[in-house]
Amino acid sequence: MPWSPPKPKNSDALQLPNSMRYSEAMINQLPPCWRTALADEFDKPYFVALQKFVAEERAAEEVFPPEQDVLTALRLTPLDNVKALILGQDPYHDNGQAHGLSFSVQRGVKIPPSLRNIFKERESDLGMPPADHGCLEAWAEQGVLMLNTVLTVRAHAANSHHKQGWEEFTTRIIEIVNERAAVAFVLWGKPAQKKAPLIDQRHLIVETPHPSPLSARRGFFGSRPFSKINEYLAASRLPTIDWHLKE
Repeated sequence: MPWSPPKPKNSDALQLPNSMRYSEAMINQLPPCWRTALADEFDKPYFVALQKFVAEERAAEEVFPPEQDVLTALRLTPLDNVKALILGQDPYHDNGQAHGLSFSVQRGVKIPPSLRNIFKERESDLGMPPADHGCLEAWAEQGVLMLNTVLTVRAHAANSHHKQGWEEFTTRIIEIVNERAAVAFVLWGKPAQKKAPLIDQRHLIVETPHPSPLSARRGFFGSRPFSKINEYLAASRLPTIDWHLKE
């Protein structure tokens, strides 16, 4: 059943402006398993306030990613298919980069430094040479949930949409994924590692410094996350991830 915006119970309740109509379409593009699992969140005051904030930001500023891409991670990786979760922070904030998957950029966009380091570690771990593009959709389609803790950002202003409600929404997503039988959680950097208490010890938890140039040499390089994920999935009798990217 399509999701409908919550109806305010009194005149003091938050109202969704006309510019918010996209939110209904954005939610309805999700696989039914995610719409069912998150149904209660969409009616909560924090989520209504969050959507109002994002709509007002879009009216006044340039915001990334585009509206239709905000929930791409959930759209490409149905809950029933999640085998791994790679947690980022907020979206890339330069033009043309963010498209709703953590660490990923569209084909034709210059590969950001953090993603270049991810490719270097993949090569060291698995012998795969760096890809000529940074689009990680192939991973998402195999069950790797490429989630950021914050799902929108003002152009050229890192962390500008922090503490507006996205953290509560994505925390709930992590809690829901934690309920699955066997998932590999990848927590790169201190903000991601703060989510570790949400995760049961029956899962694989890979915690290392962030792959950014500022911290990658402090323990990200040499951590072998890709092979660790596949070893865990194989031991859990689940299909492993092909870490190659489509040409």
